[in-house]
Amino acid sequence: MFHLNRHCAFPALLSLAALSLVACSRPSTPAPAAPDSQVTTELEALKSTEAQEQKNLANFDELDFNVYSNQKWDELSRSHAPDIVVHWPDGRMTTGLEAHIADLKQQFVFAPDTKISLHPIKIAQGNWTAVQGVMEGTFSQPMPMPDGKSIPSTNKPFRLEMVTIGRWENGVMKEEWLMWDNQSFMKQVGLAK
Repeated sequence: MFHLNRHCAFPALLSLAALSLVACSRPSTPAPAAPDSQVTTELEALKSTEAQEQKNLANFDELDFNVYSNQKWDELSRSHAPDIVVHWPDGRMTTGLEAHIADLKQQFVFAPDTKISLHPIKIAQGNWTAVQGVMEGTFSQPMPMPDGKSIPSTNKPFRLEMVTIGRWENGVMKEEWLMWDNQSFMKQVGLAK
């Protein structure tokens, strides 16, 4: 049987405690830091994406406040691709810039003072934008119908909140979703209760 001398046991225990403290207090090996070039590359990519998002939103402001509101149809290509796909609130879909312009022109036949001058909400992420606009005008001219007849004007104003979601490629929208409440519009201009 092994016996420790009382005078030897205490220094032995102290040595053992010191060794365990040293072993436990060693700092863990930190994860290797990303090389500066990798961090710089990621930061530049993030800045580039953010700059493009802001450019798309500014392009959209110009589209609604100037091009659409002033019917500058020859400038619509600055914000829309030639083969743009547009989803309308009534569920139909059109393809191509010329078809889109033809539809937009129809809005001004019965309400020539139509305009959008406010974007209360503007969101961008990557190549997507979502913008709330306020469309205003007056039903001051006859409204043509598909059967060749027309609805007489009521001279009533309308103010519609609308949302446009856009998918952008190379600085122009490739696909656009337009949303507003057609029932609200009909009520405001006196064509529905």
